[in-house]
Amino acid sequence: MSTITLVATNRTDLGKGASRRLRHSDQTPGVVYGAGKEPVSLTFEHKELMKVEKVEAFYSSVLNLEIDGVAEQVLLKDIQRHAFKERIQHLDLLRVDASQAITTTVPLHYLNEETAEAVKNGGVIAHLANELEVTCLPADLPAFIEVDIANVEIGETIHISNVVLPKGVESAELIKGEEHDLPLLAITAKKAVVEEDEAEEAAAEADAAE
Repeated sequence: MSTITLVATNRTDLGKGASRRLRHSDQTPGVVYGAGKEPVSLTFEHKELMKVEKVEAFYSSVLNLEIDGVAEQVLLKDIQRHAFKERIQHLDLLRVDASQAITTTVPLHYLNEETAEAVKNGGVIAHLANELEVTCLPADLPAFIEVDIANVEIGETIHISNVVLPKGVESAELIKGEEHDLPLLAITAKKAVVEEDEAEEAAAEADAAE
């Protein structure tokens, strides 16, 4: 996957009034900070941001930020949107050091949801998480993590420890300890089937009591 590039210019006109003027001219204010350097206020072309914000990798990948022609690597830390308009109001970017591990969230892609035998047999999928917090070097950061549920049976739950992570990537939760092995997805029986089984069990118990 090619690296997403954001092009920005250094912004010296600061304050709420200046930010409003930028937005009225179809530009978006932002800031980049971290890696032991001073924060830098930025200006982005809004139409260019709207193109990349539709790409999933924009939210979970190391981005290439060019400020007045000088490039550095960053992560998206926060994006502020207008309450009802389709507008990006502000971007917060964090510089990354290629030699230092980063902790961030990446989306989960569940595979074979429609073709899994458990689903064909009436199982209902419950998504308990759609992203996973990981720790790795910037170069090892995946755009997403795949979780294959083809062989998951009805009544089973997939936990973080069941997921095969890419080389060099660790679960930030599991680093804390086994008690943080959170559930990600479960396949359960349909409620109607469960109620029918319970009714049959109750009837059998009643017959036995007689």
